[in-house]
Amino acid sequence: MALSKAKELRELSDEELSSAIASTKRELFDLRFQQATRQMETGFHQFKHARRKLAQLMTIERERQLAALAASADATVSSEQ
Repeated sequence: MALSKAKELRELSDEELSSAIASTKRELFDLRFQQATRQMETGFHQFKHARRKLAQLMTIERERQLAALAASADATVSSEQ
């Protein structure tokens, strides 16, 4: 499993980003479940990859939220003047 680049993830639309976050969370859940039921014998590095991808996706989502918030705050300030 190749690690995704942040540049590639930033090109995703908002819906694609949300679905990627949900699927990565599901993947982490499945990995934890496999580990708990001792079905996983190898591939423990997958945890690291999935956690890193989830962190990247959630960071990009938060950056977009902050950018939208800043844009709406700028629009409010400019309309008051």
